Amino acid sequence: MPPITLRPSRPSDADAVIALLMGTYHATWEPHLRPEAAARFGTGKHAIKYVEGYLDQFTVAERAGQVVGMVHARGDFLDALHVLPACQGEGIGGRLLAVAEEGMRREGLAMARLETDTFNERSRAFYRRHGYVETDTYPDEEWDSGFTTVLMTKPLIRKG
Repeated sequence: MPPITLRPSRPSDADAVIALLMGTYHATWEPHLRPEAAARFGTGKHAIKYVEGYLDQFTVAERAGQVVGMVHARGDFLDALHVLPACQGEGIGGRLLAVAEEGMRREGLAMARLETDTFNERSRAFYRRHGYVETDTYPDEEWDSGFTTVLMTKPLIRKG
């Protein structure tokens, strides 16, 4: 299998990143959404707007010229980490997460934060394996998905 390369995203990655976001949406979230929320997100408008606004801040994972994952952090908050469903379980997500956390450490941040959803046991288990702890739950009001959001945090300061 060809190696995975992590690199800053480029403008030419936009369509591939949108396709990645939509692929993980269809595989992970869509089956759990209320029909009205599924219709709203299924248009891809949210993904397109997100990529247009932040593409230059993403790190992508590439294999044989194909974008297979991405990560985006702003300050101490991990906004997004997505891996193509067909490539999940190969360690790509862990590598992307490590890049994001290292960037936070370079900024001098003491804590990393992220949100996932209560239904997404795979995501919650992934982050727990990487040292995150569930610290709060609350209704998803930002996206009005009907989900319950889980806040997870991880200290970034290494004790030595």
